[in-house]
Amino acid sequence: MAVVPDVAKRLADLGLEVAVESGAGVGAGFSDDAYRDAGAELVAGPGSVLGADVVLKVQAPTLEEVRMLKQGALLVSFLQPATQAEVVEALAQQGVTAFSLELLPRISRAQSMDALSSQASLAGYKAVLMAANRLGKFFPMLMTAAGTIAPARVLVLGAGVAGLQAIATARRLGAVVEAYDVRPAVKEEVQSLGARFVELEIESQEGQGGYAGEQSEEFLRRQRELLAERVGAADVVVSTAAIPGRRAPVLVTGDMVRGMRAGSVIVDLAAETGGNVELTSPGKVVEVGGVTIDGTLNVPSTVPLHASQLYSRNLFNLLQHLLKEGEIQIDFEDEITRGCCVTYQGKVVHERARELMKAAS
Repeated sequence: MAVVPDVAKRLADLGLEVAVESGAGVGAGFSDDAYRDAGAELVAGPGSVLGADVVLKVQAPTLEEVRMLKQGALLVSFLQPATQAEVVEALAQQGVTAFSLELLPRISRAQSMDALSSQASLAGYKAVLMAANRLGKFFPMLMTAAGTIAPARVLVLGAGVAGLQAIATARRLGAVVEAYDVRPAVKEEVQSLGARFVELEIESQEGQGGYAGEQSEEFLRRQRELLAERVGAADVVVSTAAIPGRRAPVLVTGDMVRGMRAGSVIVDLAAETGGNVELTSPGKVVEVGGVTIDGTLNVPSTVPLHASQLYSRNLFNLLQHLLKEGEIQIDFEDEITRGCCVTYQGKVVHERARELMKAAS
C-alpha cells in the first residue's frame, strides 16, 4: 500500500486533499475507517484515484492506467524502465511527470526516501524465515538426551541491505552463516553480524553508489567455480545479488544446485530480475534433485503492514522534498530530483533510463 493512514494524515496536515481507493489498505491491515479518521476521502475504483494531481503507487502502472492519468500529473512508483519501456514511453506521451524510486541517488540527503533499502531489509528478513519453513532441519545447534543436533549452515550471496538483514536473521535463529560479496568493503559489516566472510581470489567489483558493478562473463565464470564448494556445503542459500536496472548475475549454476544435499533450500531474492540461480523459475517454487528453489516475487509484500508503513514514509519524504509553499516544484538542479525523475513535459529525461530502455528493446 502506497499510503497508510498515518501518512495520509500527515499529507492532509500539509494542506493536501488525500483520496484513497476503498478497500485498498485492507490486505495490509488498514481499514477504510482508519483512512477516514486520518482525513482521507474514500473513493470507489482506481479511476477516481488515477485522476488526481499526484498519484502514489507501488508498482508501475499498466498502459490502461497510464491513459487514466491526466496531463501534468505527478506519478511516483517503482517504474523499472529496463522492463517497462512501453509504459515509460506512454507516460511521456501522456505528459506525466514520473519519478522512479529505484533510480533514487544513494546520497545521505535521500536516505529517508530510499524505498529500495527499506523493502530490501524486509525481503532479507523474510527470505530466511521462508527457508527455515521449508528446511527439514533445526537452524540452531541443540543438545538433547538423544544426542547433539548440528546447526544449519546458511550461505548468503550479496551483502547489501537484503543480505545483511538475512545474515542477522539467520544468526538470530542460530545458524552458522557465511556470506559472499564482490565488494571487499562489506567484510567488516558481515563479520560484525557474526558471519564468516567468504573471500575468493578474484578482483573486487564495486560500482556506483556502493552497489556492485556489472561483471564480465569471465569474472562470473571464475566466481562460480570458486563458489561451488561453499554452495555445496550449505543447507540454505539466500541469494540477494542485484545490479539496479540490470539483469541479476547468475551465481549458482544448475550443476551447483545438483551438487547440494537433498533437502537443501535456496531462496532467490533476485528472481524479480531473472534470478541469481540458473534454475530459478520466477514466481514459482521448484524442486531439482531434492533441492527446493524458491523464486517468490515481491517478497516484501508478504510482510504487508511494515512494507506499507516503510514505503509510505519513503514516498512522503520524497513528496515533501518536492513541495515548495504547497506546490510541486521540479528543480533539475537538485540531485535528488534529477536522479529519479524519468519523464517530464512529454519526454524521457533520465539518461540512464533511456539507456536501459534502449538495451531492453
